[in-house]
Formats: sequence, C-alpha cells, structure tokens
Amino acid sequence: MSRSAHLGRPSSPGTLRPVHAFLIVNPSSGDGGPDELLAAARERGIETHVLRDGDDLSEVARSAEADALAMAGGDGSLAVVAEAALERDLPFACIPFGTRNHFARDVGLDRDDPIAALDALVDGRETRIDVGRANDRLFLNNVSLGVYARLVQRREHHRRRRDAFARLRALGTVVTHRHGLGLTVDGERIEARVVLVSNNAYALDVLSIGEREPLDEGALPLYVLHGVLRFGWDDRSGESFTIDARGVRLHAAVDGEPELLETPIRFTIERQALRVLLPRGPGA
Repeated sequence: MSRSAHLGRPSSPGTLRPVHAFLIVNPSSGDGGPDELLAAARERGIETHVLRDGDDLSEVARSAEADALAMAGGDGSLAVVAEAALERDLPFACIPFGTRNHFARDVGLDRDDPIAALDALVDGRETRIDVGRANDRLFLNNVSLGVYARLVQRREHHRRRRDAFARLRALGTVVTHRHGLGLTVDGERIEARVVLVSNNAYALDVLSIGEREPLDEGALPLYVLHGVLRFGWDDRSGESFTIDARGVRLHAAVDGEPELLETPIRFTIERQALRVLLPRGPGA
C-alpha cells in the first residue's frame, strides 16, 4: 500500500482547483530567502502575502479573501494558519519552508522541494486529517512537557540574544535537570522528565521519535520518557485526557514552539477535522 493511502480519507473525488488560493510566506524561514518561491507562486497565479514586522499571522489568515489557505514556514506557523482554515472550512496546504518541516514529512511532501508543494494549490487532491488541542491551542504534530520544553524555551530566549555560549550553557543546564515534573494524568501521578502528547502515533525506538504514518485514526497517544538517560518510553492512547501539575502554568513546546499552558491541560483530538491539500504528482 502506498504512503499516501495511509494519510487520510479523501473528502471529495477528482482534482481540486481552488478559485483563489492565498499563500502566506514567512521570509525568515528557509535558506536563501523567499524570492524563488514567490516567483513560482506568481507563475501559478497564487496570491501571496509576505509577513512583515508587526503582522498578526492569525489575523492575516482569517481576513484573507480566499478559497484555500497555505503557509510557507516552519511547523510552529503552520498550526496558526491551519486553525484559521478549519474555522472557515477552507482547505489548507503546507509549503515546507522551515528548519525541520516535520508536518510536511508526515503528510508525504518532499521537505527539500517547497516549489513542488505549490502544485497542491493549482492541481491538488484533498484529504482530511486529525488535529489535536491542548486546551484551546491547536497542534498538528505534538506537545512536549518537561526537559525538551525547557530546552525550547531557553533556545528561543538565547536565540533572541544571539549568544552561542549562553545557548550551550542552557543546553547543559537542561540535560542535567533530573527532577520529575510532578504531573498527574487523569488524576494518576506519573514520574517523568519528558511527556509528549501527539496527534496520532509516532514510530518510536529507544532513542528517538520517528515519523507518523496514519494521521486520521483519531488517536491521541501520550508518551512518557523515564530516567536521566534515554532508555525507554511508556505510552498510552485515548481520545482525551487531562494533565495537571503543581503550578498554574507549564512550560511546553507546541509543534516545536515555546508556550506557557495553563493547568489543568485538557488534551483532545478532533478526527478528520482539517481539510488538507496535497499535490497530485509523483512523489507527493
């Protein structure tokens, strides 16, 4: 069975040609700037908006006059535009233009070819996938609590300071942090240094989190990493659960971006809620 056969349920047969596609571009993402991507979008008749200082990404997506929304940026910005598309019942397209592009990988796009992904907006096929929520915050990939979330928070702080030595010092502090999080899951106490909640299941091995294949199964897995060194994951899965902690807020990484989430955090899954456009060509 092909990779795309696992991705999601087709929402309508045949080729989808949106009348008016609207692409938002984060110019600080990617390597070498957005000029080539913007030229390719113009050739395809796709309206573009390049984010400027002071732009509210959510507002830009919500106010765009369009029949389909797309985002060229990293994983963190995708969820913002996806939420606007979901609210407006518009199809959404991911254009891989960030550092990691985990969502693009998991929907089967070539992460090194953002221009090919533009074809989803002119000759695409539509499918539906699940989205997760942490309280009201939508996520496409996962939410991490614990050591990794602390690292993301510190990375963001020191990136703004552009202090490489401070970033290394922050990494050392996080790695040697050995205290548990003091969390409960549906009232049950757990001891862990990392907790990860994902939108459908990842392929796991002892040392790492891999890819997701199905994105429409309505699964909300919770992974718990124990110990100072990485030596194993415990996991469970459901359609919803609540994580609580001693503090009123928890540092989190939501799709790789730093967030402060109010506790208790109610995690839910919305099955096949998001309409996603993908290219129809080979390799999509």
